Amino acid sequence: MITLLLLLMGQAQPFTPKPVDFIRIAADKSSFETDGKLWRPMGFNYDHDDAGVLLEDYWDRDWDRVRGDFAEMKALGANAARIHLQLGKFLEGPTTPNRAAMAKLRLLCQLASQIGIRLNLTGLGCYHKKDVPQWYDALDEKGRWDAHATFWKTIAREIKHEPIVFCLDLMNEPVVTGGKRQPGDWLGPPFAGKHFVQHITLDQANRPRFEIAKAWIDQLVKVIRAENNKHLLTVGLVDWSLDRPGLTSGFIPEKCCQNLDFISVHLYPKQGKMAEARKTLLGFKMGKPVVLEETFALACSAKDLGQFLQSNQADLGGVFTFYWGKPIEQLKASKTIGDAILSEWLTEFRALTLNQK
Repeated sequence: MITLLLLLMGQAQPFTPKPVDFIRIAADKSSFETDGKLWRPMGFNYDHDDAGVLLEDYWDRDWDRVRGDFAEMKALGANAARIHLQLGKFLEGPTTPNRAAMAKLRLLCQLASQIGIRLNLTGLGCYHKKDVPQWYDALDEKGRWDAHATFWKTIAREIKHEPIVFCLDLMNEPVVTGGKRQPGDWLGPPFAGKHFVQHITLDQANRPRFEIAKAWIDQLVKVIRAENNKHLLTVGLVDWSLDRPGLTSGFIPEKCCQNLDFISVHLYPKQGKMAEARKTLLGFKMGKPVVLEETFALACSAKDLGQFLQSNQADLGGVFTFYWGKPIEQLKASKTIGDAILSEWLTEFRALTLNQK
């Protein structure tokens, strides 16, 4: 606790982190292991602050805040954090990486090692439309995929010797819609001012949607593996990716995710529909670990979400929820409904992590 407090105040002396091993798929094919024992990621999406400002927009000017947030996540019981990397911050052009951003990423790995939090590095983000480079939106499908390859080739090389990195997530919520979209219309509708969904093609061109998804995944896996065979690979799938009647993302797990190491699904259970949420969760099982990469008490109570996670623990390789830089004490002192809900859920999450130790 003293070390955490010193880190929060920015006064901790430099020290050598305890050596850790890379995370691997366990022999049971449904969980993870490291250092000779099972490991279960229980952590947070750390993508933006309480005001919605993205990490890359404040980590240059306020590194002490990032350090403090990591210490607070650790104190809440987290052993992992999901970091959302924006393409426009890490590429200056289709084939030109931003070296300053890469250096900052290495610094983040060092901080994570000091605190003891593994990193899920999720790439290719375009969350703020105003920050998406014009050159990127102007690319055709091949050019865009090649830019994705440049992004991941560079990052895979930069962090190949960083065991604190748990995994590389190719993209947050990619989709393949049917038919044809307008030129430059690559982003899905905004949610809370951010574009989390991204299309990987503008023209289906009579191709089966899952084949487009598989070709995109396989191209990036090949590029990454040419540089780095240490880190696990996944992709962040919306819960409507299953091959069911109605809305579907085109990323059908069993048809396009064979070359990924584990499956990541984003699922927000609804009050009174926990059985339906469990059915969806089980639909993503295909002989690989399944990680609930995004979840929150958005449409149910904190208590019910906690019970859902506990009752489905045997089918979950790990869980990531959200932390936006506001400790429970500050949330409790707030008068907003949103902060009250977040406070209740973080308290529940902390209890879950304590129960699993």
